[in-house]
Amino acid sequence: MESHLHQEIKKLKEEIMKMFTLTERALDHSVQSLLEREDDLAQQVIDGDDEINRLEVRIENLILNILARWQPVAGDLRFILGCSRVANELERLGDQATNISERALMLNQRPKLSLMNSVRSMSVVALDMYRRVITAFSELDCDKAAEICRQDNEADYLNVKIIREMIDYMGQDNSIVERPVHIIIVANSLERVGDLATNIAEEVFFITRGINVKHTTWFDAPDKSKP
Repeated sequence: MESHLHQEIKKLKEEIMKMFTLTERALDHSVQSLLEREDDLAQQVIDGDDEINRLEVRIENLILNILARWQPVAGDLRFILGCSRVANELERLGDQATNISERALMLNQRPKLSLMNSVRSMSVVALDMYRRVITAFSELDCDKAAEICRQDNEADYLNVKIIREMIDYMGQDNSIVERPVHIIIVANSLERVGDLATNIAEEVFFITRGINVKHTTWFDAPDKSKP
């Protein structure tokens, strides 16, 4: 028979997965609003950010209630603490989606830049990392989490590539500075999506194995928890 604690933990995971879903939709729509120049989608993301924020608060209240009532230990405690940090990262991911959407609204009112292929490529990498981390967290799979962390280097590379392209573009014509600056901000937001996905992947490692792997190259090292 399932204990009251584990019923609460199950509810917590359901709320976290709901937050993953909302954030994934926001990121998808923000990128589409930029690449397809769809203002309505951008506004939907901006208007929907409050829902993500409210869900984070609800999750934090649920976590505080679980800790106060049941005093969990070991793996249960790690899962609950990990969920608290994941919810915070998801709220930040929602902020990045909002930021991209705000830039899209500005850029959509101006002539389309020809140099958007790198932005499209970077959005593919960032969204792929995010979708992978949803699976890694849902399954608490450290191998899948490690794949996400390795992929972060690609997002970093594309961010630098976009910045260089935009600087070169502005150098050719200093009268078009505004649009490239907005694109650089978008690229930074997409790079941040990759970073936040990596942070969540690290929480999977903490929940599963009880080891803090932040600021390390744990995903390239042998798994010392295995014989």
